[in-house]
Amino acid sequence: MIMWKKRKSSTTFTFNGEKVFLAASQTLGTVFSYFQTSRIGLTQEEVEARQSLYGKNEVEHEQKKNPISTFIKAFINPFIGVLTALVIISFVLDVLLANPGEQDWTAIIIILTMVIASSILRFWQEWKANASSEALLKMVTNTCYVKRAGNQDEEINITDLVPGDIVMIAAGDMIPADMRIIEAKDLFVSQSSLTGESDPIEKRPEAKGNKHSKGSVIELENICFMGSNVVSGSATGIVFATGNSTYLGTIARSIAGHRAATAFDKGISKVSFLLIRFMLIMIPFVFLVNGVTKGDWLEAFIFALSVAVGLTPEMLPMIVTANLAKGAVAMSKKKTIVKDLNAIQNFGAMNILCTDKTGTLTCDQIVLEKYINTDGSNDESRRILRHAYFNSFFQTGLKNLMDKAILSHVKDLSLEYLKDNYTKVDEIPFDFTRRRMSVVVEDRQGKRQIITKGAVEEMLDICSHAEFNGEVHPMTIELKNKARDIIEQMNKQGMRVIAVAHKSYLDKTCDFRIEDEKDMVLIGYLAFLDPPKQSAASAIKQLHEHGIEIKILSGDNDAVVRTIARQVGIRTDNALTGPIFETMSEEEKMKAVNQTTVFSKLTPIQKTEIITLLQAQQHTVGFLGDGINDAAALRQSDIGISVDSAVDIAKESADIILLEKSLMVLEDGVLEGRKTFGNITKYIKMTASSNFGNMFSVMAASAFLPFLPMLPIHLLIQNLLYDISQTTIPFDRMDAEYLRKPRKWDASDLSRFMIFIGPISSIFDIVTYLVMWYAFGCQSMEHQTLFQSGWFIEGLLSQTLIVHMIRTRKLPFIQSCASWQVTGLTLLIMAIGILLPFTPFGSSIGLEALPLSYFPWLFGILLSYCILTQLIKNWYIHRFTKWL
Repeated sequence: MIMWKKRKSSTTFTFNGEKVFLAASQTLGTVFSYFQTSRIGLTQEEVEARQSLYGKNEVEHEQKKNPISTFIKAFINPFIGVLTALVIISFVLDVLLANPGEQDWTAIIIILTMVIASSILRFWQEWKANASSEALLKMVTNTCYVKRAGNQDEEINITDLVPGDIVMIAAGDMIPADMRIIEAKDLFVSQSSLTGESDPIEKRPEAKGNKHSKGSVIELENICFMGSNVVSGSATGIVFATGNSTYLGTIARSIAGHRAATAFDKGISKVSFLLIRFMLIMIPFVFLVNGVTKGDWLEAFIFALSVAVGLTPEMLPMIVTANLAKGAVAMSKKKTIVKDLNAIQNFGAMNILCTDKTGTLTCDQIVLEKYINTDGSNDESRRILRHAYFNSFFQTGLKNLMDKAILSHVKDLSLEYLKDNYTKVDEIPFDFTRRRMSVVVEDRQGKRQIITKGAVEEMLDICSHAEFNGEVHPMTIELKNKARDIIEQMNKQGMRVIAVAHKSYLDKTCDFRIEDEKDMVLIGYLAFLDPPKQSAASAIKQLHEHGIEIKILSGDNDAVVRTIARQVGIRTDNALTGPIFETMSEEEKMKAVNQTTVFSKLTPIQKTEIITLLQAQQHTVGFLGDGINDAAALRQSDIGISVDSAVDIAKESADIILLEKSLMVLEDGVLEGRKTFGNITKYIKMTASSNFGNMFSVMAASAFLPFLPMLPIHLLIQNLLYDISQTTIPFDRMDAEYLRKPRKWDASDLSRFMIFIGPISSIFDIVTYLVMWYAFGCQSMEHQTLFQSGWFIEGLLSQTLIVHMIRTRKLPFIQSCASWQVTGLTLLIMAIGILLPFTPFGSSIGLEALPLSYFPWLFGILLSYCILTQLIKNWYIHRFTKWL
């Protein structure tokens, strides 16, 4: 048959809906020949042939990262590329082309140390983070019962299924593949993981009417899809699609692999290439000025290479990774797994959080909210509850969520003893055509009654009377309208409502049938609610206080979604349903996604579309969900968040897994993200402005001094010491004011920051030049070592001090102090820098001991530098309203 002529290597991600409709349209007389199978199942040879053609019945998911490729990727960075090029050039100039005995490995060793330390730390942090979440990426092993020729019904792993297999399913089973039902008995299937709809759907061998030829494949009555669950009944079906060809597999393949570039990724790239552009402009200038003024072009070239190293924030990958890893460790202590380190920072940048409703905002557990008389008053006597309890307790069929809610409520009220006064006589099981069920009970006095509960409209059809105020009244049109008004009012409150009726003094003793559900007396209604999590309202309030807008994206009923939104503190003035959203133009959608806070009846594709439209308007969007229907939205968002009870694919798509149900951890994540963002920004702005200022000083000195202001080896060692002083930045604290609102990457502010703050250090570098020139007489080649030593110390100390000046908007050391780790290491590096010229190593690299009279000058220069920087900082904040 044509349907089997499908290549295993097909790479299309489009679900073959036509194939499903064809499968649904086959009659029971032609279905076996169409699927090329038989009533006794496939032979072993047929199974093996189809396994070789279609492969295992496995859905594609994220692959475990290879340690070798992860290690290699740690070295793929623009700054690492620049430094690697410098190592190669230094090796050629200082080793290969150097005279025997004059080979110098110092520059190569220093640069390689920077490269290797940065990359290895990045690899180690990422690998640890990946290893901690591997357990979440493993698929659950499931089995199913299969009928195959020559064998009795056997239990096999679902991965061994092939198209054409005859599979038997029963209550509690997961549907192992996409199947066409050929036999069924009271089969009800929950497709909530695929569609978001919690109500089970009845499946039958023959579709009623014309439902097998048009509409949504999910609604086909004789088709069951992989990933859904059997709620009740049993069935036999023929597998027609396995693995990635299933409906579930199509969703999984569309989200597996490389995710969309996030705001964090884009921000780091912008910063990297901005700094590289500055370097490409300054290096040729330094080379030309020194070549022209000094006449030694080779020395000028080597010096320009050293300037390139000085301008390169080679520790950026390491600082970024260390910051993110520290955030991941902090989150793990709150029972949260961080799968993607970048997600920590994206928490801080997030300004919109989109969330599903069921299982995330709500408990995913229906509770009985109230019981109401037919006139709308509350049933204080609990008579309605008693009748509903007898109905739920005595039924033998599978108890649904509402039955469980009734039984749980009665247990909480300690009323379970009521059943002891009654015995069960018979029952009329539930079905989705009548949408009701009945039990017949008898009390100790022999009074027999039938108690029925079910959907309101269906219950009104069988009730001839209504009881309220202790009296029984005929069921008039006015009473029916009154009932509908009561139900509509409760539906608007997001409650699901069922009706309860009874009929007493029955002459019949057994064999009750559906025909007996007539002329009944309506006694009242039960209203149910899926309540929000206790932590939801307070968590959402705190997120609002931190500048994050919350939007609900749900596939559930509009009234229910609005109610939950109100209960957790989300405004429902602007609400929109999926069908209406679908009819909008692109421009209307762009406007709607900004204004609307509550979306209901959405398809999975619409959830993804809404997130994409928000991202197109420069929002950093998070998404919180737990179902298969949320997986694509989790993948598209800047930060995907899921919960421990989520389906596997939702977990794989998410960046963050909450191992506890409490949503309060979201606030912790936001604060960790903003701390991480702040500390990363500190490093970038510190190193960029400091390096820019120092290199500006180099250019000025190169133009006017008869010797190099600092030797290449001095620049490299100074840069290495400065980089070491930065390694504790991930442990620094952030000011409380900084954590109050979302933080997003803005590379344009970096260039402005460099231009305004960087030259401040150049002013005092030039002052140092003048002091060394005039106060200490360093005006000739004989005194260049003293000059270079003086500027080496001042340059290192001013660079290190800038850490404390830039890390806060406030007055450093007084209004805001750095963490002890930052303070301790910067002091240590400053001490090493001061002592280095007095050591044998300092002498070996061309430094010399400075006279004590130099240090009062140094103190005055550094103090003046701090004061001027603080004044410029205050002006900058007032002028541009931002700092970090």
